[in-house]
Amino acid sequence: MSAMILFLVVIAAIIAWWLAGQGLMAKPWLEVGSIGAASAGDHHAGSPRLPAQKIGLGVFLAVVGALFTLFVSAYLMRVSTQDWWTTPVPRLLYVNTGILFASSLCLQRAATQAARGRLEGLRTALLAGLATALAFVTGQVFAWRQLVAAGYTLSDDAAASFFYVISGLHGLHILGGMVALARAVRFAGREQAVSPRLRLGVELCAVYWHFMLAVWLVLLALFAGWAGSVVEFCRQLIT
Repeated sequence: MSAMILFLVVIAAIIAWWLAGQGLMAKPWLEVGSIGAASAGDHHAGSPRLPAQKIGLGVFLAVVGALFTLFVSAYLMRVSTQDWWTTPVPRLLYVNTGILFASSLCLQRAATQAARGRLEGLRTALLAGLATALAFVTGQVFAWRQLVAAGYTLSDDAAASFFYVISGLHGLHILGGMVALARAVRFAGREQAVSPRLRLGVELCAVYWHFMLAVWLVLLALFAGWAGSVVEFCRQLIT
């Protein structure tokens, strides 16, 4: 239960930090000035409203974070049982983690290029991000095949079943993000300049990618057996 609460707190902190950076946590009713003046100057002097797409992404990430939290909690509760046999972590997973990290860096580069209005650099970064994302998913499939070849199947071992389900769920979210990323690549290829719509789409893709990287790092720590040590360390700090 403490591990689930800790994971929820981390996910909530990440989402709150991002939303605060987007201005969603602002309190316009505390601004100095009359209501009439504020209404008259809304479209001229005030800060721009947060796009609905960003709000929607924030809500979606909160739901995804809660979903993975439930799986992490179930995993940790199952680990404490006597019939649990640890599944070895394929070394390929560490390579895949590096690839996903590179993909996240590419998306951050794309967002930076979009903010600066550099279309060519944006296109290159988006293509690199899409290619590395595909490499990550492919690497995950090879990691699963290595486990199956070693005798760790979906139905015969509880630890392996958790690994396939949780990592597969993460892979599905990466594939979903790749669909949006492919649309951004196609849209960037047709544009003659970086439009606000393209800039927003790239920024949302970058935020999603960073979030999925953070989730994967937590899952990798879980599979490698580091999560228990981290939770125990945090528990000692609290007590």
